[in-house]
Amino acid sequence: MNKLAQKIYQYTAIFELNEDNGYTVTVPSLPGLVTEGRDLKEAKIMAEDAITCYLEGLKKADELIPTEKEVGSFRLSVKL
Repeated sequence: MNKLAQKIYQYTAIFELNEDNGYTVTVPSLPGLVTEGRDLKEAKIMAEDAITCYLEGLKKADELIPTEKEVGSFRLSVKL
């Protein structure tokens, strides 16, 4: 593909510490996308690769590539 014709897509990724002390990554705007890494650096690389593969699959299937809607992240506290 011509580099001038490439479009940049941005998505929010959620990195959660998992039971193996690595990170599990999900992308809310891309349902079903889940990947992991042994540390944050590897998890970020894996997430970028997974997003690329996900979007390439959508393009190949001639499906629309989702754009991310406004996303907020808040830490909430509740009393029990």
